[in-house]
Amino acid sequence: MSDRHFRVWPRGLPRSLDYPETSLYYNLEVAATRWPAKPFLVFYDSPVTFGEFRRDADSLAGWLQRRCGVGRGDRVLVYLQNSPQFMIGVYGALRADAVAVPLNPMNLTDELRHFASDSGARVAIVAQELLERIAPLLGHELDHIVVAAYSDYATRPTDLELTEALAAPRAALRTAGMAAWNEVMAAGIAPGPPTAGPDDLALMPYTSGTTGRPKGCMHSHRTVMATAVGGGLWYGVRPLTTVLTSLPLFHVTAMQSGMNGPIFHGQTVVLMQRWNRDTAAKLIERYRVSAWSSISTMAIDFLANPDIARYDLSSLARIGGGGAAMPEAVAARLRELTGLEYVEGYGLTETMAPSHINPPDAPRRQCLGIPMFGVDSRIVDPDTLAELPPGETGEIVTHGPQVFLGYWNDPRATAEAFVEIEGKRFFRTGDLARCDEDGYFFMTDRLKRMINASGMKVWPAEVEAMMHAHPDVLEACVIGARDGYRGETVKAVVVLRHERRGKVSAEEVIAWCRRHMAAYKVPRIVEFADSLPKSATGKVQWRQLQERER
Repeated sequence: MSDRHFRVWPRGLPRSLDYPETSLYYNLEVAATRWPAKPFLVFYDSPVTFGEFRRDADSLAGWLQRRCGVGRGDRVLVYLQNSPQFMIGVYGALRADAVAVPLNPMNLTDELRHFASDSGARVAIVAQELLERIAPLLGHELDHIVVAAYSDYATRPTDLELTEALAAPRAALRTAGMAAWNEVMAAGIAPGPPTAGPDDLALMPYTSGTTGRPKGCMHSHRTVMATAVGGGLWYGVRPLTTVLTSLPLFHVTAMQSGMNGPIFHGQTVVLMQRWNRDTAAKLIERYRVSAWSSISTMAIDFLANPDIARYDLSSLARIGGGGAAMPEAVAARLRELTGLEYVEGYGLTETMAPSHINPPDAPRRQCLGIPMFGVDSRIVDPDTLAELPPGETGEIVTHGPQVFLGYWNDPRATAEAFVEIEGKRFFRTGDLARCDEDGYFFMTDRLKRMINASGMKVWPAEVEAMMHAHPDVLEACVIGARDGYRGETVKAVVVLRHERRGKVSAEEVIAWCRRHMAAYKVPRIVEFADSLPKSATGKVQWRQLQERER
């Protein structure tokens, strides 16, 4: 392991941390005991105190245990947009000693069926506007669904723009196996004594990869604690800090910077259900927000607001994020507007957000940063696994306290994801990068097939597997195409069945995809071909198509 990066290490911070030997829920218990009346959440001008948040998480936990039969280690699906109920859903599951499985609210029925059957979850916490998508699973994959209306927590008058889903009143439920959120809260069932410890599973976000089906990433309370605690300390946060959470909470970056971290550090979170540039600016000004994690597409839209100069953004002390490189021109405009450098980090679902972050006092643009507390990251030859010298491109392998335990029910994929070097277990990220003389990591390419569209990871093999269910599609190969706004977008090269050629349009294929997969996965471009390039063994040569596109 090189120690070059310690030359730029944040001043006053240790090189490794001793993390709490507790569950994540215990962090909430401590915060609610210290600051019971302090707002933990502000949701469109409606506050939720730490004490209220804990009360509701406990009520949900009691219901999950007593009415739904949830026990230690059971999985619970959490399928909502950003909302107090998403967060309470996660912490209610944790209080019930269960494992929260956060799902992208853009997922559709076929995708949800896979998550439920693969994880073995029998219970889901769902937003009412998403209920239609998951209801077909009730009585089959699922036994119980708790249904939430966002408006239950938007209780105070506001001049902020509300989405239709947020403004909608609570709908009546008449289906066996479904319970309304307010019914669960009113029951006030006390959960049993907590039993989960640091090495029990806590969260299981899903990711895909080279195979067609998403895989559950097993994270313990210990691995989640590492970046929840370390991420805040890296930036010197204090309980007085107010955080704007505009990124989607199902994603590990927002989960850590906008939920788990603030609970540990006692911060107030100003929560947005959906991105809206005017609302974001108003909230920063109104609540004197000091920290905001974003992605490049949000920053571009934020800066494009013709009225942005009239807002008081002087409270901001930190802007950062990851998921995709921040274009240098956009970072320069952010600095001109706020006086702040955009601080980038790097991490994966398998590392529960950052394994690398730029030093706040010495950030470099379009840079992944340096390995954070206790992380040993190296650049190795992908074939020989020999460590490479500074300046040479190789695969990032990472050993650290935040690295996941493995893929759920997939020992083969787990074995392929790890390698032992000098007696330590390293995760193979599949990302190609170089490291400079000062220990900063810079992304150069990807070893794995993956499209990064506005920070959302799209795995071509998964999209291809779903497209093969189209009755007119014989073959499909999915690649990335350049996009001025999203960075990359999804393109499908499609071979139609012989009898359907000339009778099916690209628009029809795209419309079918919209009905069967989450919108961010849907190909924006469909190109028809008579055949796909293949190797002598019949394997589709996707790299040829990708290189031609570039």
